[in-house]
Amino acid sequence: MAQLDPVIFRQIPVIKKVIQDEMWYEGERRGCYVPPDDPVVREHVCDVILRIGRELRERLMAQVAAQPGPAMLPSTGSRHDEAA
Repeated sequence: MAQLDPVIFRQIPVIKKVIQDEMWYEGERRGCYVPPDDPVVREHVCDVILRIGRELRERLMAQVAAQPGPAMLPSTGSRHDEAA
């Protein structure tokens, strides 16, 4: 059986927040609602994740090492059955 990477589950809330922020920023630029699958939003989300990804993963790996536990329980209290 494959080992689950506990860091991935801790990244989900951060990525959701980046998506929400980029939707808001682009909505402010355009003056209207912008959906999460908008090409500009997607591009900006990718840019942010590429910029912070390594640091984020290292920080979350340190959290996992300091607080070992079930792999699928994010530290933020979010439910693990919420998909990004």
